[in-house]
Amino acid sequence: MPAACESVLEDIEDIVSAEDLKPHDRQFVRRNVFPKVRKRNSQKNIQTDDEPPSDSIIPGVQKIWIRTWGCSHNNSDGEYMAGQLAAYGYTITDNSAEADLWLLNSCTVKNPAEDHFRNSIKKAQEGKKKVVLAGCVPQAQPRQEYLKGLSIIGVQQIDRVVEVVEETIKGHSVRLLGQKKDNGKRLGGARLDLPKIRKNPLIEIISINTGCLNACTYCKTKHARGDLASYPIEELVDRAKQSFQEGVCEIWLTSEDTGAYGRDIGTDLPKLLWKLVEVIPEGAMLRLGMTNPPYILEHLEEMAKILSHPRVYAFLHIPVQSASDSVLMDMKREYCVADFKQVVDFLKEKVPGITIATDIICGFPGETDEDFQETMKLVELYRFPSLFINQFYPRPGTPAAKMPQVPAAVGERQRVLVTEESFDSNYYVAHNPFYEQVLVPKDPLLMGKMVEVDIYEAGKHFMKGQPVSDARVHTASINRPLAKGEVSGLTEEFRRSLQNGTNWRAQPSAEIPVKTRLSSWMALQLPWQQEGGGVKILSVSLALLAVLVMFYYGGMKTEL
Repeated sequence: MPAACESVLEDIEDIVSAEDLKPHDRQFVRRNVFPKVRKRNSQKNIQTDDEPPSDSIIPGVQKIWIRTWGCSHNNSDGEYMAGQLAAYGYTITDNSAEADLWLLNSCTVKNPAEDHFRNSIKKAQEGKKKVVLAGCVPQAQPRQEYLKGLSIIGVQQIDRVVEVVEETIKGHSVRLLGQKKDNGKRLGGARLDLPKIRKNPLIEIISINTGCLNACTYCKTKHARGDLASYPIEELVDRAKQSFQEGVCEIWLTSEDTGAYGRDIGTDLPKLLWKLVEVIPEGAMLRLGMTNPPYILEHLEEMAKILSHPRVYAFLHIPVQSASDSVLMDMKREYCVADFKQVVDFLKEKVPGITIATDIICGFPGETDEDFQETMKLVELYRFPSLFINQFYPRPGTPAAKMPQVPAAVGERQRVLVTEESFDSNYYVAHNPFYEQVLVPKDPLLMGKMVEVDIYEAGKHFMKGQPVSDARVHTASINRPLAKGEVSGLTEEFRRSLQNGTNWRAQPSAEIPVKTRLSSWMALQLPWQQEGGGVKILSVSLALLAVLVMFYYGGMKTEL
């Protein structure tokens, strides 16, 4: 069997020559390929190969599990990769345990998403699975230690996922991180007409551009997706037509900033939207994705008309992030609160009933209580029907990560009960009296105990607590808890009967009515389970049955 390469290959061409068949050429001749038996070295010092037989590494016959985190753009990439792999012959499975290879499509926006990604890599390696990494995390920081030696498919290289998977299954480590270019000009990414498996067959996600024109100080996605690169209008319209022909009834337009669409290719978002509206059939709808305030300000009139169209949802996602101009300046958001209000006020006036969704980042470096109150006032003013609140996370390599951080400590003492282990296995999980999750140090002495902790950090769905050194640890029971997998409810009578090798008979309680006791007794003491009593019980049962039949037919004769 081929061993894994020691060195990482920067491109697939390093191991595939011009004379070799490509995956496209091979898919029509796989039926004529037969595994060749390899003779093993009989020397005793050669380690026995525990890998599967050679026919299991013929590309295109394995099962692949795909996991995607993050935005709709990332989900669309995942659907494209699934479609190409399935078209080549791989089986896309929902069962991670039965898969031969895990394709992990990551998100780099916040720390928790990357933590889940990292934990999934660890779990795959522990399960001896082949791994291919995709998405924004490896694209932005491919040299991180935990990515070492693993295959990576870049965000603009998803059209080559079959090649990367094929070489990974063979034992090679391949990395494709380059950009798509045409005559030196960066393109929006892979072709839009690639095979695809939609998670929802009724919804088509179309990425109209990649990257953006901003340089937000907290954003790690910029490191992965880069500057703005838009797809031509004709290609986007063709993709929409194809989707409708395949039974799609709803289209989502997505990108890192839909409002900036076309600025790099001499067009704009309203021109694209009017072209798309022309091909939307009756009964289908279009949903527009996120747009930052600066790039929609100059198109407000046209956008109001488009959002009022009967085949376009009156919905727009416009992130404000903060209602403090000083915080927005530190974020380098390139607009002020007045700009955001102008957009919202205009659209609410011109498009009655429109849904405006927005995002808010809490705890950005330098944010004061006064800044936070300004944001709260904005929320109270507009009462956004859809509001995404995010804790600030300092992402590595971003300017905001180097700024003085707002303390996360809340300084409260709580009493918690420790009962579980965290998903990443780094903490024990406890709950306070309000059933809020508190992570505590992974000390075996704490498991199953009630302890006092000082809360020193708070996240979106959890708090972290440090046990108070001089506090009393309370044990819930005088007996030790059962071991994991140990059977509960075993009485001493049952244990003695097992030791003596006799049958255990459940005796009915004196307090239970006779009818109930009889039913329970008969259910527990079936004739074939008892010694010497089978014939007697069977005879009694037949006699009772005969009496019931006699009464039944006697009643029928009386009525007649």
